[in-house]
Amino acid sequence: MKILALESSGLVAGVAVAEDDNLLGEYTINYKKTHSQTLLPMLDEVAKMTELDLSTVDAIAVSAGPGSFTGLRIGSATAKGLGLALQKPLIHIPTVDALACNLWGCGTLICPLMDARRNQTYTGIYRFADGQLQVIREQCAVGIAEIISHLNALGQPVVFLGDGVPVFRSYIEENCTAGYQFAPAHMNKQRAGSVAWLGLQYAKAGKTESAAEHKPDYLRLSQAERERKERLEAEGQKGGEPG
Repeated sequence: MKILALESSGLVAGVAVAEDDNLLGEYTINYKKTHSQTLLPMLDEVAKMTELDLSTVDAIAVSAGPGSFTGLRIGSATAKGLGLALQKPLIHIPTVDALACNLWGCGTLICPLMDARRNQTYTGIYRFADGQLQVIREQCAVGIAEIISHLNALGQPVVFLGDGVPVFRSYIEENCTAGYQFAPAHMNKQRAGSVAWLGLQYAKAGKTESAAEHKPDYLRLSQAERERKERLEAEGQKGGEPG
C-alpha cells in the first residue's frame, strides 16, 4: 500500500511517500516561507526524486488539525484537490496523534504541545504498547495548567515535544511534578513521515474518507470568529439593558 502524506498544520511543511513499511521519500521545511509557496513545489520534488506516478498512490493522508487555521486550510485544499483529480480516498490524521508518533516505541508517556496562543495549547497524552499508539487523552485545546495538572495526577514519566515546548518550558519546569524530558530537535516538530505511518495504520483499518467529505478539525474558533462572537454578545447585552 502506497501513501502520500501532507503536513502543514504548524510551522513545518512536509511531504512524504511511504509504501508499506518503507519510507520512500520525505521533504521537510521549517522556515518562514508560507505553506502556500512551499507545499506543492515540495510535492513535485518528492515525486520527481522518487519517480512517483501520483496515480499509483492508494490514498492521501493529511494532517487534519488542530493547528494553524491557514496551514490547515492549505493542506486540506491540496489534499482535496489531489483526491478529486486522482480519484483517491483521503485519510484524516489527527495532528497531535501524528506528532506523538515521532516517538514510536518510547517507554514513557508522550505529551505533544502545540502553541495555540492565548496561553493555550493543542495537546493530548499518549503511550505506545505492543507497537500501537494508545490515546490516554484525546487531542484537545486547553490551558497549559490543565494538561500539566493531568500529567501530575497520572504521576508517570513523560516526554514533551512540539512547537509549544519553548513557549511553555518555564511553566513546565516550575509546575510539572512528574519526571519529564524534552524531545531533541530531530523529533520535536511535525513530520509528514509520521502522518504517512499513521495513515498506513488507518488505511489498513479502513478509516478513509472521500475528498468531498474531508474537512479540518480546528477544535476552536478562529480569531475572527471569536471577535465576531464577542461583539455580538456585547451588542446583545447592550440591547438588553433598560433604557
